[in-house]
Amino acid sequence: MASDPQGDKRPLKELGVGPFVLRTLFADVPLSEDGTRDDIKINCVEYLDGHLYVGTSDSELLHFFQIPPDPADKSNVPTFILASRLRPAFAEPAGGSNVTRPGVQQILLLPTVGKACILCNCTVTFYSLPELSPVFGSTQVKNCNWVGGIDLNEISSDYNTRGESAGVTILLSLNRKIQVVSIGDSARPIKKIDFAGSTISVRRDSIACVADSRSYALLEINQQLKIPLMSISSLDEAEPGNVVGQAQHISGSSGGLLRSNSTQSRPQTQSPEPPSHRRGTSLGDFIAGVNRRQENRSIEDEEPVSRQGTPPVTAPSPNPPEESTGANPPASDIATKGQTGRATPTSRPQPGLLKPLIVSPTPEEFLLVTGTGPLEPGIGMFVNLDGDPTRPTIEFDRYPKEIVVDGGSGDISSSRASLDPEDEGYVLASMGRDFPDGVHYGLEIQRWDTNATEGETKHWLEPPNTGSAVSSQQNVGIRSLRGTEATHFQEIVDKLCRRKFNPFSSGSLDTSTMSLRSYDSRTASSMERMSKERELFERDTDSSSEDCLPDTTRKADEEEYARRLAGSTARLAVWSGKNIWWAIRNPLILRLDARLEATAAAQNLASAERRELINILNSFRGQDAKTELEFLTFSYIRQRVGLLLLTSFLKLDVPFSESELRAMEEILVESLLDPRVVLSLIPGVRNEVIETKRGIWIFGGVKSTAQEYITKNNFDKDNSTMGTLSQPVLHFLRRFLASWRRKKGFGSIPDENEVFRTVDAALLAVLLELDKKTAPGPAKARSVRADLYELVDTGVDCFNRAETLIESYHRLYVLSRLYQSRKMSADVLATWKRIIEGERDDGGELTDGEQRVREYLAKISNQALVQEYGIWLANRNPKLGVQIFADDKGRAPKFEPNQVVQLLREEAPDAVKYYLEHLVFGKGHSVYVNELIMYYLDIVITRLRISPEAREVVMSTYTAYRALHPPKPTYRQFLTDNAPADDEAWHSRLRLLQLLGGNYDYDAAVIRDRIASLKTTAEDLLVPETIILDGRERNHENALRLLVHRLGDYDTAVAYCFRGGASIYSIYQAPQSQPPPSPKGLKGPKRRDSTPPTQDQQARLFRALLGEFLELEDVSDRVEQTGLLLEKFGGWFDVGDVLSVIPDSWSVDLVAGFLVKALRRIVVEKNETTVARALSSAQNLQIQHDLIVKIEEKGPSIET
Repeated sequence: MASDPQGDKRPLKELGVGPFVLRTLFADVPLSEDGTRDDIKINCVEYLDGHLYVGTSDSELLHFFQIPPDPADKSNVPTFILASRLRPAFAEPAGGSNVTRPGVQQILLLPTVGKACILCNCTVTFYSLPELSPVFGSTQVKNCNWVGGIDLNEISSDYNTRGESAGVTILLSLNRKIQVVSIGDSARPIKKIDFAGSTISVRRDSIACVADSRSYALLEINQQLKIPLMSISSLDEAEPGNVVGQAQHISGSSGGLLRSNSTQSRPQTQSPEPPSHRRGTSLGDFIAGVNRRQENRSIEDEEPVSRQGTPPVTAPSPNPPEESTGANPPASDIATKGQTGRATPTSRPQPGLLKPLIVSPTPEEFLLVTGTGPLEPGIGMFVNLDGDPTRPTIEFDRYPKEIVVDGGSGDISSSRASLDPEDEGYVLASMGRDFPDGVHYGLEIQRWDTNATEGETKHWLEPPNTGSAVSSQQNVGIRSLRGTEATHFQEIVDKLCRRKFNPFSSGSLDTSTMSLRSYDSRTASSMERMSKERELFERDTDSSSEDCLPDTTRKADEEEYARRLAGSTARLAVWSGKNIWWAIRNPLILRLDARLEATAAAQNLASAERRELINILNSFRGQDAKTELEFLTFSYIRQRVGLLLLTSFLKLDVPFSESELRAMEEILVESLLDPRVVLSLIPGVRNEVIETKRGIWIFGGVKSTAQEYITKNNFDKDNSTMGTLSQPVLHFLRRFLASWRRKKGFGSIPDENEVFRTVDAALLAVLLELDKKTAPGPAKARSVRADLYELVDTGVDCFNRAETLIESYHRLYVLSRLYQSRKMSADVLATWKRIIEGERDDGGELTDGEQRVREYLAKISNQALVQEYGIWLANRNPKLGVQIFADDKGRAPKFEPNQVVQLLREEAPDAVKYYLEHLVFGKGHSVYVNELIMYYLDIVITRLRISPEAREVVMSTYTAYRALHPPKPTYRQFLTDNAPADDEAWHSRLRLLQLLGGNYDYDAAVIRDRIASLKTTAEDLLVPETIILDGRERNHENALRLLVHRLGDYDTAVAYCFRGGASIYSIYQAPQSQPPPSPKGLKGPKRRDSTPPTQDQQARLFRALLGEFLELEDVSDRVEQTGLLLEKFGGWFDVGDVLSVIPDSWSVDLVAGFLVKALRRIVVEKNETTVARALSSAQNLQIQHDLIVKIEEKGPSIET
């Protein structure tokens, strides 16, 4: 008979959040041979090395053999076939067949000796393993209540070994004694222990914890000692002579006290003290406290106890009773007999008959259960091998029917939970629990190795509904099996196995990616550019990923990897009705995921549900993963929580608080979930997801969550763009993508290239969308625009896509910064040119664009670009454009002046003048002075010819200047002070005057002819220019005439005479020093450098100036200027000449100063002459004396 792994008519309940889960071991066990009986139940189960043994209430022992699953079967569910159906031999009890038989009560496997002990209807028989052939002949042990007592320490030491053994010691609980038997090649009795009516025994080494129908006790098997412990029912009173915690001999005597194992012993019959908060340290105090807590609980609704396999025993007496083979009397009879010979207080109800329950969680402890009634809570007490309490008690909601323990640290000095899940100790109790539809039977699970005050919760686990209407009302059996079974959780494989995630419904990347991206493309050209970008990227990716595994191969590898992590070991069996399950530790991933499912079941995640999701993460926050599975569990849960929060956030049904939003961002980033998955859930930005042939591989559980959301929202038919996203979503994306972008360069990011291309493109799109509402102008600190600049400045991986996006948002300045991030100077300048020429730029950031172009050209080394955009700028802004060619600090190679002049003449003629100004005034290249003067003349003359207003302004300046009272500035200074800021002709005239008056060589005749051409328009429009030309041509009288009569600039006229006619606006000039780097060829010839004039030249000019002053029309000016001239410069005049030209009508006082100085000068000259004559006479005498001396020295000479 083969088991059907799918025998359940309905699937198992979803995995819960509890620490254990039930997995099918054998569904629909064939309890009845012909399948017609439904009253047969499973009493006990054992399993070892693929052999399953099932004991039934029909006194049958079923042996099933496991067939390994087909390797191709991914469910990995084994199949069992029936090997044998055995009816163990048993002795008929007294009373005949009318007595109810409990059936097979126990199956005890002894693998070290290859034997099995079967307790059936109070009779023990022996068989070989695994085929269950009878051994030891017809050996039977009748009237046995329990078979067990195997040393659990030996089981732990040889759990995984199957070596030869001299024998295994077991305990047979007979009605009047406990028989110690060694099982090996034969069953050999060793000794008898005088302990009547025992119904259970659990042994560690030589210490066995046993129980009869009323109380627990510790037995020392070798020394025949007993330590009485607490009563099973706290309402029951201790038997006379039994002192709790006191050791006594039990080898055939009534027992004498040997020693006390607790610090304070007292009889259990002592009246209870009033409740207090004092915790007693002795076992007596410990039990008394429990009794006080329970004695007031009602037991009116106690359910009857079925003690199958436990025959009735009488109360122990000093004289050992004879062995009885009678049938089980009613429970009421047993209770009555138990109270024989003592008065029962009428105020206390009769104690109910409770089944003793003993387990050993550690090598040094036993866990015993006491209570007041079957429907009342039970108390679990921990005692050590000396009978002393070791831990705080644990409480069961109802007195259990069976208990087992699983896991736990062997260190009894510490009650804290270990970080390793396998070290967490749990106690599983089979019991009933009240529900609205009646009593359900299941397992209550709780930790036994933690303090109850630490807030550890209890968990309830029911067997899965197998279709029977009364399945939840059937008792549940549980047992810790001798053998274990390796299994795995397919749910873990489904959740942790990485699957290929397709954000777009179409399996074709070409269709999905391009069609969706086109929604955000504003122009056909941008769409074409994206297509080329993607094709190029895929070609590069494919060429560099030749070793990329096919999807089928990778899928198989991922499943194998996940299956390896999903393994587990089962050693607890649970049965109910006809079904048997493994009770397996529920892995952390399934427990946490079940909590996620329960929380996410709400249609809209309110704040409470969101807090619960975050609390799930906080349950392991700060905990380091100790295993690979635990590491993946933490990652999976973080990713799934992040997605659940994100989908709730995107629905915007219940707004997120700022703290919740920040928590969600942190979770999504820390989880390392591929950001492409997050973006695929958000309209608009999902168009930026880059999906190559390699695909996006994520946890299967995460994929299902994301795919479900995408399907519900029908994204594939959604044409939403960035503009449809709300501001909270955009700001979330801004922070989330910025955090992800900081992970660039981390080697742990799978598919780094595609991930960060997607991240950069999405972040750019988000920032562009957010910045649409920003006012035009430069970015402010910590603004969206500043983030946008930082993004493009630091470089993006999706360069071509970035171009398309920025162009679609008409953000040309941002585009120029993108180009600059890759040193694409030509594109930067071309983009700025588009902005300056008026193309749409919504950001308006490029202020003073022409100046920015000029500064940028100075920073690049490409001479061709400098020339191209220098010419362009020179045409738009000549004055600024020529600075590019004139800049000596630029990085590009320098331009030759001749080359620039020729280039400007051809490409930007309006800029030639400004470049010549730079050469002449900035570099001192005088060779270009004449050409520059001609430019100035053209500007000034053209302006005066075509503009009557300009002519009127010039004439008015002459009139205004003449009207000024001395002292007054020079006319040139007057022009400078009154020059309009934007009048090019005015400023050109000032520069013309500067050049004409400078020490340069130019063609004065041509210039005079150009000036003379204005006479047809008006007379004397360019007076200062004419004066300068007259001075250069030594036509001083005409120059002075114009200075005095046309300009009225008397001070300049005086200076002109003093300088000898060299210049009217500067003193004589020394030769100018030329800059070393200037080529000599650019230096034009200068006119003869001016030298200080002689006094005769000055005197001649002053006499001419005096004549002009005497011809002034205004008498007062005539007298004043003549007097000042004679007084200051009288030394250059002859008195006779002055007196001859001074009108006779003038008073002597007008020239008195001149005359006085002249006379003084005459006297001085006379005196100087006298002195000079005297000095000359003395010098003559000295020379004559020296001559005579020389003659005498030579003497006479004779000449022949």
